[in-house]
Amino acid sequence: MHYLALPIAVLAVAGVAAASQADALAIDAAIQARHVPFGTIIDPVFSAPASSQITTYTRCGDSATWTGHYLAAEAFRYSVTRSPDALANIKGALAGLKSLVDVTGTNLLARCAVPMSSPYFASISGEEQHNGIHINSALGTYWVGNTSRDQYSGAFFGLAIAFDMVDDASVRTSVSDLVTRMLDFLIGHFWIVVMPDGTPSTTFLGRADQQLSLLQVGRHVNPSKYSSVYDSNQIALGGAVLLPIALEVQSDSSYFKFNLDYINFYNLIRLETSTSLRAAFLPAYAALRQHTQGHQNPFFNMIDQALSGSNQDRDTNTQAMLDQWLQRPRRDPYVDLRGKLPSCGSPDEACNPVPVAQRPTTDFLWQRDPFQLDGGGGGTVEGAGIDYLLPYWMTRFYETANAAAVLSAASGTTTVAPESIASIYGTNLLGTPPSTGGGITGAILSLRVRDSAGIERDSVVFYLSSNQINFQIPPGTALGEATVTRYGSAGTAVLGTAIVQNVSPGIFTADGSGKGVPAALLTRVFIPTQQQSTFPIFQCANNVCTAIPFNGGIDTPTYLILFGTGIRNRSSLSNVTVTINGMSAPVLYAGAQGFYTGLDQVNLAISPGFHGLGEVDLVLTVDGQAANTVRVNIQ
Repeated sequence: MHYLALPIAVLAVAGVAAASQADALAIDAAIQARHVPFGTIIDPVFSAPASSQITTYTRCGDSATWTGHYLAAEAFRYSVTRSPDALANIKGALAGLKSLVDVTGTNLLARCAVPMSSPYFASISGEEQHNGIHINSALGTYWVGNTSRDQYSGAFFGLAIAFDMVDDASVRTSVSDLVTRMLDFLIGHFWIVVMPDGTPSTTFLGRADQQLSLLQVGRHVNPSKYSSVYDSNQIALGGAVLLPIALEVQSDSSYFKFNLDYINFYNLIRLETSTSLRAAFLPAYAALRQHTQGHQNPFFNMIDQALSGSNQDRDTNTQAMLDQWLQRPRRDPYVDLRGKLPSCGSPDEACNPVPVAQRPTTDFLWQRDPFQLDGGGGGTVEGAGIDYLLPYWMTRFYETANAAAVLSAASGTTTVAPESIASIYGTNLLGTPPSTGGGITGAILSLRVRDSAGIERDSVVFYLSSNQINFQIPPGTALGEATVTRYGSAGTAVLGTAIVQNVSPGIFTADGSGKGVPAALLTRVFIPTQQQSTFPIFQCANNVCTAIPFNGGIDTPTYLILFGTGIRNRSSLSNVTVTINGMSAPVLYAGAQGFYTGLDQVNLAISPGFHGLGEVDLVLTVDGQAANTVRVNIQ
């Protein structure tokens, strides 16, 4: 029964577009709604994984760091969009950082601050007790001490970017004032971070790279005060920049150190006006980049783009990884991949970077060990999403957001499977053939996929345009990272990178978006004659597709036929499941459709037990991987 006529929507092989600005704006709205109750970034804790009730807040100890990163993200956003909302968020983040300097009374930067009247104070103070809880009675505020170098690095990172990206005079003045206050505190205490009782919490001594980076920012925003200070310290410390980096890249322990290194080098090198001094810092950065460039880290990639220039493979990978980030849960369920991915050296460490979509949950993904196989929480803490916003807006600012992305043509995910149908998005994908002086005729002769084993195969191409190509991942493509290359009269070019898995299930939908009603058929079998009647479960008008209601017949066996891709390599039929409104539906067939290249098909039995559900979710899972959720309407 798996050889059936296809709906027109599937024949079109409509691809699903990559993540857009709308995703970033939705994350930003959630931050403003739930993550800045006291003016700086902090994460809400909900009463249950599916609850919307906030019971307290957590991760207060790193609030200064992530407020600085958020300030940077919004500054890049403002530079690209000139959005009034972005400017308001920038001013809010600046006010938050200022409150962390004001509350200590000494120009020391606090980790975070909570009003005495807050109902969340007890739980927050209990969590942060080890860092020391201090009181500013005049302001009616508790603040967390034991300030680390992380907090200063994160704050200065955001402040320097805001100074450059925002032409608002009040913003630039606020940045200059805050940098001056914090830098005077550090210099006045000989680069030792001292609490009000005289106790040191950390020191910048021995970190020439970090001292010079902060001074570089100071010179940039307040040159009359710090230019000579930077110059004299550069002479004394410049030769010691490489040593701490050379030591750190010996292992991946305390992985957050690499995030600090990148954000400090970003300002140290970016703002250096002397060509010779910039060149003196580059060997240290090169050591850092050499160690981490294969870690599949889009934030590090974007800093490298800023410091080293464009690189098509790197920039394409960056976009693909950001698309993968969008597949991650917003809250923190526990993730345990031990035994599921190959481990090396330790059962807790993968041999290769874990795919972004599968990595354990955390506050800022790019500061966490990409080889870590387990971690997370109880599913009740919502991450702020700055780990998406910051690299995303950097791609927009540095004009790499148009790098091609290889996606499943059905679901839009950034993983594909051998023999599956994929879409690649970008700009000028076909190039400009010299014989035409423009246009696309004759620009592409073939598309080939080179797999992780180094074997290159021709691909079947279904659709061509300058910004989208639909094609098949060739049979036999090895798992892992594969590159897609165009060959033709416009020249040879690597268009994108595909992440190939054994299965990558996706269901085609009627409108091609990967959401809503599937491009599916319903078949009824009339028992007396065994005659079949088949019809689509969707209808489309004016570019809007809706679900046609159907039911499961008592005397007429009824079957739902889904069309998708990335399914046929499933391990067994028993490992293919479908739930409708959470109830299991028997899967009778899951495999190749049998006629159209790359197209797969799943047949389900629809019993009377589904009667009256209305419009509900249908979820297909293949070998533990869920496809895009679609909607069906059952009377």
